[in-house]
Amino acid sequence: MSSYMPTLKQLQYLVALKQHGHFGKAADSCYVTQSTLSAGIRELESLIGVTLVERTRRVVRFTALGDRIVEKAHRVLREAEELAAIAEASGKPLTGELRMSVIPTIAPFLLPSLLPRLRAERPELKLYLREETSQTAIESLRHGNVDCVLLALPFPTGDLDSELLFQDRLYVAFPHDDPRDPPEWIAPDTIDETKLLLLEDGHCLKDHALAACNRPEIRSSAMMMGTSLHTLVQMVDNGLGMTIMPEMAINGGILDHTRITARPLRSDRSHRDIALVWRKNSPREKEFRLLAEILRDAADLPQPSVAA
Repeated sequence: MSSYMPTLKQLQYLVALKQHGHFGKAADSCYVTQSTLSAGIRELESLIGVTLVERTRRVVRFTALGDRIVEKAHRVLREAEELAAIAEASGKPLTGELRMSVIPTIAPFLLPSLLPRLRAERPELKLYLREETSQTAIESLRHGNVDCVLLALPFPTGDLDSELLFQDRLYVAFPHDDPRDPPEWIAPDTIDETKLLLLEDGHCLKDHALAACNRPEIRSSAMMMGTSLHTLVQMVDNGLGMTIMPEMAINGGILDHTRITARPLRSDRSHRDIALVWRKNSPREKEFRLLAEILRDAADLPQPSVAA
């Protein structure tokens, strides 16, 4: 049995290098100099007697063994963080540091109402936020880079715990006067798939919109080109097509100062479920459920006001 045990700091350096693929960026993420990070990884390789990273002037390439050790390092670091979390959880809830990922179709619309309330009610909580697409956020959660994720379901989360916060209704948004007399509700079979603008791959809202319409031909015909909801709004406002917009965004004023008309979508799946997600058996589960309650209260917004 080897008498040498890697330090947590060395494992953090290795994981950061794998994540960023660049010594400088990895060092910045660990708040150390590039030489410190490089020396730490070289020391790790020297003491365990294997090469983990192949270095060239342009490329950082992990060996097969290096990839395996990175996977194990993720688990070790996550367990170490949970040791500290056990101690924190025994004290006052929602104090100290909390790292949360939020997807882009939620962050700008819910956080402005959430953050002031959290600051007022939990002044000892240091909340660190990062905006990530759904898949990236779930990977960050699994690897221990964040503690919880504010997500829209359904989405394949695997073996994770979650608590539903509220349902977010989907609306169809189209240029003013097209159609001239829109019905109170929009049926999916009346949507012209050749004019439908959706978010690009990586955004779960695209899948929620397609599932709500339940028309296979839309998947192949829809113009999936928007990088954000704000981009889609500009496209629709300029008469380039129509899109499907969450109620949360409309409540948040995304259609203000536009000539866009929006009507609720009539469908069995015409909503997405907004949920807080965390790792199963986390020692901070009670904190996350308390946070979910605060989020749920903060999301108690009025019904959307949309163009007629």
